[in-house]
Amino acid sequence: MSDSGRRPPRLVADRRGKGRGKTTSRTAARKPAPRKRRTGSRRKAPRNPVVAAVTGLFAFVTRMLWGLTWRVTLIVALLIGGGVAYYYATLPPYEQILDGRARGSVTLLDRQGEVFAWRGEVFGGVVTADTVSPHLKNAVIATEDKRFRLHPGVDPIGIAGAIRINLSEGRGPLQGHGGSTITQQTAKLLCLGVRYDPAAWETQAAYEADCRQTTLWRKLREALYAMAMEAKYSKDEILSIYLNRAYMGGGAHGAEAAAQRFFGKPARNLAPSEGAMLAGLLTAPTALAPTNNLERSRNRAATVIRLMEEQGYLTEAEAQAALAQPAALSETAEAKAGGYFADWVMSSTPEYFTRDTTEDVVITTTLDRAMQRAAEEALLHIFETKVREGSEAQAAIVVMSADGAVRAMVGGRKTRVSGVFNRATQAKRQTGSAFKPFVYATALELGYHPNDMIRDEPLTIDIPGSGPWSPENYTNDYAGLVTLTEAFKRSLNIPAVKISEHVGRENVRRVAADFGIESDLAAGPALALGASESTLLEMTAAYAGILNGGSSVSPYGLMELRLKGDAGALIDNSEGGIGERVIREEAARELIYMMEKVVSEGTGRRAALPDREAAGKTGTTQAARDAWFVGFTADYVAGVWMGYDDNTPLSGVTGGGLPAEIWHETMRRVHADLPPRPLPMLRPAERAPAASRDGPAAERRGRDDVADSVLEQVLRDLFGAN
Repeated sequence: MSDSGRRPPRLVADRRGKGRGKTTSRTAARKPAPRKRRTGSRRKAPRNPVVAAVTGLFAFVTRMLWGLTWRVTLIVALLIGGGVAYYYATLPPYEQILDGRARGSVTLLDRQGEVFAWRGEVFGGVVTADTVSPHLKNAVIATEDKRFRLHPGVDPIGIAGAIRINLSEGRGPLQGHGGSTITQQTAKLLCLGVRYDPAAWETQAAYEADCRQTTLWRKLREALYAMAMEAKYSKDEILSIYLNRAYMGGGAHGAEAAAQRFFGKPARNLAPSEGAMLAGLLTAPTALAPTNNLERSRNRAATVIRLMEEQGYLTEAEAQAALAQPAALSETAEAKAGGYFADWVMSSTPEYFTRDTTEDVVITTTLDRAMQRAAEEALLHIFETKVREGSEAQAAIVVMSADGAVRAMVGGRKTRVSGVFNRATQAKRQTGSAFKPFVYATALELGYHPNDMIRDEPLTIDIPGSGPWSPENYTNDYAGLVTLTEAFKRSLNIPAVKISEHVGRENVRRVAADFGIESDLAAGPALALGASESTLLEMTAAYAGILNGGSSVSPYGLMELRLKGDAGALIDNSEGGIGERVIREEAARELIYMMEKVVSEGTGRRAALPDREAAGKTGTTQAARDAWFVGFTADYVAGVWMGYDDNTPLSGVTGGGLPAEIWHETMRRVHADLPPRPLPMLRPAERAPAASRDGPAAERRGRDDVADSVLEQVLRDLFGAN
């Protein structure tokens, strides 16, 4: 059979396609859900329960940590915010916290009204970041906090760097470098807002030590306070607080005080080298203070200058110029803040006006800085040219006016020091023959005459309880019959003892005490030979009493004391230090004549001045442990002492030797610009001659005359007769 005309059978695909889109509802209802197409022939492996557990645990821990972290972060942020807000609320206007001293300062002026010294906590006045020299401001930022303008009070980068340095140097992370910003340092200076209360703290030092604590808790509080300051104040205001409150050594608080203290100029005029030196002090103000070690301070300043150049505050040329010309101290700073004289003025003024003052005090003194330099140069010259190298001998000098105004004071060979032992005011030494003027002053007051005769011969005095005592002259010989003037100018011991015994030791003691020798005076006959002790200041003041005509003198250095800013004086010594009369003016003038002979013809010839009259007295104690020369011109009185602190005897030195030469060099310089004036002395020819007192009969008449004079003096004292 043929297959023609027959349709080929339909393919299965054709049958599946037939009726597509025309499915009945019944068919659709029976149609099974489409199966997911399998990809390949692999089956999904069953999940490992261990991995599933670890993954679940990790996810849980992650969720827990995240939840804990954001909660802790939120709590910390709230605590920080609360702390900052608390400190912010306690911060006063920044103008009120620029001066942070607990005590006041003392500014000392010389007789010309120029500042020569400071004491206490000196505050030179308020400065701001805009008014100080830009070199100082830039030096502080470059040295202390180069990201000062960028951070919010705390510098994490700086802290991380400090920890790294500490660890690399073998210290703990918080030991050594702290990474503190200027703002944090200011917070520490403010003691986190806690003011000093004397009732709450045992001492101010304890309060300051508490403020400087570096515990972790303290650091955290400091950071909060710093951030509060950043919120409250501008960057320039914070820098202004820092520049005013920072201690910069030498008793100077703040930039202005330091600039005046070290360079004698305001902070606005500081050169780059000076600004760098002050900024360098902030690290260790006491150790680096230029008045303590100028070379070390300059080395630190050089480091600061290089930092300023690296950070673009100085050009290379400016930096090289600053390094080539380092900062130099002012004359006042070189003088170590007044030295011995300033120490003496401070110690002789009531403490509530000086050491314990809470106010700023200004004291005008009697100091003449030209005379001070003269004394210092004279001492240096003699020790360099006349004293063997390596000698530990010491010397002291006092120069004063006839009314007791102290013009210069040197308390030891190291002239530019403060706060050390002052041999001019604190050392009590035997006076030797320098005491004899008071023996002769007593005699002249009681009627003796410079030309009266007395015999220099062996003498023995029986001292009850001690036995016989036989004084000797320095030369171990005897001059025989001599005038009082001759005995005095040659410093003969036996005539001095005789006169003292004749006029009465108590009278000698009283005259010496009235002239200002306040030390306990010897009770025995050795009183006449200077067995008693005294200070150089007392002796010089007593000689001033002779120069002024016989009136006592109280040495003084304070002319006027007032509070800073006040016109009225709290203490006024403008009337001088002359007190009551001790001996008659005629007797004083006769004594000056005798003392002039000591210089022109006697033991004090090395003290003689080439262009003017001078008078004085030498003094050498037993075994030459002390050597003195005290004397005067018509203008000034000066005293010189020389010896060892441990009482070692001087080798070949007497009062007429090196002390007289120091006196000569001092007074030559003091009088360099003064016209010569004659001494106020009374020569014997200007007075009617007394009866001859030579020989034993003369001595008996002298004793009778003295007895009558003593009786007359006693009657005067009892009945007040003039």
